[in-house]
Amino acid sequence: MGETVATDATVEMDEARFWRLIERCRPPWSDPDAEDLAAALVERLAARPAAVTAAFAETLSRLLWELDRRELGEDASSDAFLYTRAAVVAAGEHTFRAVRADPARFAPFATGAVWAESLLYVPDRAWRRLTGEGWERRTRYSYESCSNRAGWQRG
Repeated sequence: MGETVATDATVEMDEARFWRLIERCRPPWSDPDAEDLAAALVERLAARPAAVTAAFAETLSRLLWELDRRELGEDASSDAFLYTRAAVVAAGEHTFRAVRADPARFAPFATGAVWAESLLYVPDRAWRRLTGEGWERRTRYSYESCSNRAGWQRG
């Protein structure tokens, strides 16, 4: 039905392009759970070749993996930590870089239960719209909590 593309995403989207896409799709109104951002991203990705969706998924996974660190998520459940990391990405490049550089900047996300679970499903929803099929996504980086072993080492 749709375009045939390998499901192993091995090419990342240029990070600047990823952040521009996030900024262009972010609504001008409050979107605390990133539902509107996710819907806009699906629309935008579904209008591009499937390879763009695969590259978006790879980059999103890597960015979430970079935030998967003990000092950010030690006291959170796996799901809560994943959804708050997604909220950091949904907040944009400036916020992402600030949190990555200074773990104290993560506190408003963790203590305020700011979740953006919907961002995680963007590639799957765009893929289905493009191909009519479910996607067996296999990215180089796992975004699941505690998958970044270096980030969880003590010391």
